[in-house]
Amino acid sequence: MKIMKNITQLQDGYLNKTPIFQFILLSFLFPLWAAAASLNDILITQFKHVFELSDFASALVQSAFYGGYFLIAIPASIVIRKTTYKFGIIIGLIFYIAGCSLFFPASHIATYTMFLFALFSIAIGLGFLETAANTYSSMIGPRKYSILRLNISQTFHPIGAISGILLGKYLVFQEGVNIEAKMASMSPDEAKAFGLEMLQHTLQPYKYMIFVLVAVLILFIITKFPSCKPLDSTGAKEKPPGALDTLKHLASNARYRKGIAAQFLYVGMQVTIWSFTIRLALNLDSSLDERTASNFMVYSFIAYFIGKFIANFLMTRYSPSKVLFVYSIIGTITLLYVSFVPNITAVYGAIAISVLLGPCWPTIYAETLETVKDKKYTEMAGAILVMSIIGGAVIPAVHGVVSDMLGSLQTAFIVPAACFVYIAYYFFKEMKTQDRQVHDVHGAVNKEAL
Repeated sequence: MKIMKNITQLQDGYLNKTPIFQFILLSFLFPLWAAAASLNDILITQFKHVFELSDFASALVQSAFYGGYFLIAIPASIVIRKTTYKFGIIIGLIFYIAGCSLFFPASHIATYTMFLFALFSIAIGLGFLETAANTYSSMIGPRKYSILRLNISQTFHPIGAISGILLGKYLVFQEGVNIEAKMASMSPDEAKAFGLEMLQHTLQPYKYMIFVLVAVLILFIITKFPSCKPLDSTGAKEKPPGALDTLKHLASNARYRKGIAAQFLYVGMQVTIWSFTIRLALNLDSSLDERTASNFMVYSFIAYFIGKFIANFLMTRYSPSKVLFVYSIIGTITLLYVSFVPNITAVYGAIAISVLLGPCWPTIYAETLETVKDKKYTEMAGAILVMSIIGGAVIPAVHGVVSDMLGSLQTAFIVPAACFVYIAYYFFKEMKTQDRQVHDVHGAVNKEAL
């Protein structure tokens, strides 16, 4: 079915060619949600001292944020299934703008609960965006390049992450201020007044983000996008199956279930490492203040950005599963170093991990989605994959509990190390499955030739 000049939509929903402008605009969503996620790493450090929180309680920032993803993913997929990917993205941007706007009353009400509610609201918008954009990026072009397209879109992610950290560094953290040390030297009334002053700075990044989001929303409204929905034999859009039928179909797919588990642990591991890197630096070097320590997150996201290009190059020569298996082994060893070496080099180990994280999400997502051969189940399958982002709510909280129990934030990095062990196992099994499939195909071809 011809949908745009020189572009035809095929029966499985993929296109014969990728519309470049639409793909770029779609990819621009990835840094937008990355900026919101990386700002959480700033907020965890800020709220920890201002509200005098335990490590577990401070990790609830991530629980509220990624809990929103979990709750909205299925409703978002239902909306997208009944409408279009574009409509889902527009709804997501509207909720994102509304959530950012809630930081204004939150900074004045000045309760931890209100800030968590604002983050939860942002997450509802991002849940719509990720449910739509991740699947849409893999679909908006030829099927054989679906994983590559998603990896290219994800390459924009660290740009947003770096932007979020820089916004937090210069607008939330104040120069030369170590909040914990300064509040410790104040009377209770002075500490309360100082804490309220610090909370006013948290809304500054969100002011700028609202302007950007409104501009992107307008562009999406006025730009024509292909539907990328499967067609029936007559060329009409195929009627989507019911939710219960879809869930039964997906539950019977063992490789899909393993992909969900791997994505859950991967997201949890990534969020945990980034959430506690600033705190790790402050614990290992008492001369640092929050603004200076936030530089380590800038370095992490630069490493993450570089790592994506390295991975994209390697995956043109070797299978993604082989690359990610090796990455997972190296990552596990590095995280053990971070957990047990009691000096500032452990922080540089945490930064080095970010080189390895770049290809994990898009590769797990695209490969798991590809195990769903019948594309009429795509929207719901993609939504459940997005729901696995709940790992970002669970694993940091587990890390916080372990930290509080052991009395060591650093030793608790064994939690993300354990996640990397499972991810290594997952990619090892995928590597073996794919090798077996290639062998079976070659065997069938040779048999047919005889």
